[in-house]
Order: sequence, then C-alpha cells, then structure tokens
Amino acid sequence: MINGPRESEPMDDLRPPRSSAVLHRIEHAGANAQAGVTAGVLASSWLLIGAWFRFPGWWQVALYSSSALVTFVMVFVIQHTQHRQVLAVQRKLDELIRTTRQADNALIAVEHAPGDELELLADRYLTQRKEAVGE
Repeated sequence: MINGPRESEPMDDLRPPRSSAVLHRIEHAGANAQAGVTAGVLASSWLLIGAWFRFPGWWQVALYSSSALVTFVMVFVIQHTQHRQVLAVQRKLDELIRTTRQADNALIAVEHAPGDELELLADRYLTQRKEAVGE
C-alpha cells in the first residue's frame, strides 16, 4: 500500500508483526533515561552485594553471563529498529523523488539495484556534477 490507508481500509492491517512490536517496546525502554539510571543502580548494587560477600567465584560467572545475554539480545533489538527506520526513510525519499518533476525516477528504490548499476549511476552523477561546476 504505497499511498497509505484509504478510508475503507482498517488501520489494523498496517500494524507491525507482534515480534516487531515487542522489539520496539524493548528498544524504547532501553532508550529511556530512566533505563540508564536503573542500570547504574543495578551495577552499584551488584558491586556492593559482591563486596559484602567477598565476591564468591560464581559472582563473576553470573555477571559475565547476564551481561553477555543482555548484549546479545540488544544487538538484535537495535539492528531490527535501525533496519525499520532505514526502510521508512528510503520509502519517504522514494516518494519525494516520485513527486518531484525534475528528479530522476531511476533513483526510486535504487538501494535494491545491483552493484554495477549503482556504479553507473554514480559515474553519471559525477559527470553531471563536473559539468555543472565547469571542471
């Protein structure tokens, strides 16, 4: 649906899949300033409790395991969120190209073009730039 929903189309059809929605909630929670404060409080508590019990051997293993797990999950959360944002920006740019008369429609969805086609476009625009500045 390129032009957005029509009055006869329900907005529910435009919702992302449940897994995507969960990842976005995690990303928004992690991007919140309160999440940083909470992480700092947890780390401080971890150190204080560890010092109180004189850092038993399992303490370090638990810290490494939990931090590795959180890092592993957050890599995928961030990757998913960035990918969706890039796709949204690309669609918006495609729409601007499509609606601008002077724009080259060959650039619509150019991110999906094969490498040799991208090189040809780059050469063409480099030539046009040189001609424009008189090089």
